[in-house]
Amino acid sequence: MLHFLKEVENKIKKKLKVEEVLVIDNSYLHKKHQSYDSERFHLKLIIKSQELKKMDKLKSNRMIYSILEDEMKKKIHALQIEIS
Repeated sequence: MLHFLKEVENKIKKKLKVEEVLVIDNSYLHKKHQSYDSERFHLKLIIKSQELKKMDKLKSNRMIYSILEDEMKKKIHALQIEIS
């Protein structure tokens, strides 16, 4: 699991100009949900980036989703994005 979280972090750092990326696994908060799948993650990204902060929220979120497109199909069930 930690390996996957680090992969997500590195992929974002490689594709975007960011000062800091924090990847938090919040999957445990969703264990009682009907759609819970132990093979898929509920992640929260906290990204410090002046570049992303200048964009409107929709555009910056779309960029992040496109970077993590494969992961969203296979490993990530939900993604919360916070940009500062």
